[in-house]
Amino acid sequence: MDAIADRALRPEAAPERTPVPPFDLVIFGAGGDLALRKLFPALAQRNREGVLPEESRILAIVRKPEDLEGLPKQVANRLNEEGLAAEQVAAFLRRLTVVQADALKPETFSALKTALGETDRVRSFYLSTPPELFIPICQNLAKADILTPTSRVILEKPLGHDLASAREINDAVAAILPESRTYRIDHYLGKETVQNLLVLRFANTLFERSWSSRDIDNVQITVAETVGLESRAGYYDKAGHMRDMVQNHLMQLLTLFAIEPPNMLEAGAVRDEKIKVLKALRPIVGPDVQRYTVRGQYGPGQMDGQRVRGYTDELGFASNTETFVAIRCEIDNWRWAGVPIYLRTGKRMAQRYSEIAVTFKPVPHSIFGGGSCDRLDANRLVIRLQPNDGVQLQLMMKVPGSGRLKVVPRQLDLRYSTAFDERTPDAYERLLTDVIRGDQTLFMHRDEVEQAWAWVDPIIAGWQEYSLHPHRYTAGSWGPSQAIGLIEREGRSWADPDLI
Repeated sequence: MDAIADRALRPEAAPERTPVPPFDLVIFGAGGDLALRKLFPALAQRNREGVLPEESRILAIVRKPEDLEGLPKQVANRLNEEGLAAEQVAAFLRRLTVVQADALKPETFSALKTALGETDRVRSFYLSTPPELFIPICQNLAKADILTPTSRVILEKPLGHDLASAREINDAVAAILPESRTYRIDHYLGKETVQNLLVLRFANTLFERSWSSRDIDNVQITVAETVGLESRAGYYDKAGHMRDMVQNHLMQLLTLFAIEPPNMLEAGAVRDEKIKVLKALRPIVGPDVQRYTVRGQYGPGQMDGQRVRGYTDELGFASNTETFVAIRCEIDNWRWAGVPIYLRTGKRMAQRYSEIAVTFKPVPHSIFGGGSCDRLDANRLVIRLQPNDGVQLQLMMKVPGSGRLKVVPRQLDLRYSTAFDERTPDAYERLLTDVIRGDQTLFMHRDEVEQAWAWVDPIIAGWQEYSLHPHRYTAGSWGPSQAIGLIEREGRSWADPDLI
């Protein structure tokens, strides 16, 4: 066994760095938080690893003249913070061209057309902007005759604010680019542990045979954040946590967890199975919204020993926007009927982590009586997305010793940081190069987005109909007490995040 482990850790076992075809990547919203914090660092890492062809370029779109010189300095500062060496930063900046254009002014797109020139490279347009700009940007690209037969468009979440607006965006984009060249991005799908869900299930007989209502008691999907509003107040108060997190991130984790085996690991096959899960989700409508959902809003509290303000104090005015959501849902199909799935996500929570916790049904009868153990804990599989990415399986084990037999729960623990020598890439590193390669496996089909909105919209409407105001919870806690009641009234409890 040690020899096998040693071979897995040898440098030659590292995955290949597959170069991508020559490309031009155009980033709208290049001066925004997402581009500076995630997109440019991800591209710089790919450049450092030799994945990006020498002739490939990155074009950053800015609105203000002063950003023509200011943006490269901002990018350099950010890459320095990421720990890239000076020569690596310089090499990346040589790829960067800053272009001034306004998404709402078609005449300004001529500068972008000139900068792109006449090439046969793959052209990808990343719309790191508010969703209301998706349609005018795509229309102006078409009017300026910038789109080529290999052009792709990348739409950042959220795609609209409800089903109607999502359909409007999808229809408008579809009139300009086909579905095969439209990439709706959710960075959670690029995380190593999320991708490993498919491998865990479909490459291991042990799990696939027990992945159903026959053996699973309940599933919990948690995405907990410690941050507050930061710089997103304008967007966030209009969206709320249901639109910002549940409709996209949690829905995607749920579908990947629950899908049937696709016939092959190919974009169309995987997407088809994900859509089936979304269509099988039992609707939560009318009075059921009060029973099966909890919405909360953080108040003042302490984070890392520091006093922090409540949501409305940060915002500067009264608001009923939720910063926490918990939902009990079910999937009405043959595999999952009767298995409760608990979703939980919030801001200003006690810890930052994302995980899927699968609790299996207990053994039907314990033979270990007479003080061997207080109880037999059910087996639990925890798939941790962040931090400490890894997989943990809780089993009942015998305590070593020749005295009276004693049984306790212990964990089999696989951490990416110790199991592999490879640096775990950021999700955007994988997703950006997948776009250039033309691989849509980890991107959302329009039907997925619309089906998720179709499930979420009635819950939001129910909150309004029944005047369900957010329950207050203290910053630095695990959310409102009603979220604990949501699961404990069925004799269960939320998984302990400290176990992994």
